[in-house]
Amino acid sequence: MSKPTDLVQGTVDLLILKTVALRPMHGWAIAQRIRQISEDVLQVNQGALYPALHRLEQQGWIRAEWGESENNRRAKYYSLTKAGRKYLQKEQANWERLSSAIGLVLRTS
Repeated sequence: MSKPTDLVQGTVDLLILKTVALRPMHGWAIAQRIRQISEDVLQVNQGALYPALHRLEQQGWIRAEWGESENNRRAKYYSLTKAGRKYLQKEQANWERLSSAIGLVLRTS
């Protein structure tokens, strides 16, 4: 198995937004969910995750509330705001358009 892929900042933001769109999650669970869904290809380390969460919260795209984690520890749970949902839809469409165009170039002989 190859090593996990390093992610660029905008991609990390998009993955986080998509993950918390499903349901509120704490930071560690967000990273684990991304890793799980990508079958261990994408790995968001803490050094990228928490600054991204802070940035997304400052932008108003996510909100944080304190709660209790599965192992009875205090944790910040992040959820998508209405503005975040709108931004996610726009960015997801941009990503799909870009990745499709890259695919066309790569498939050209």
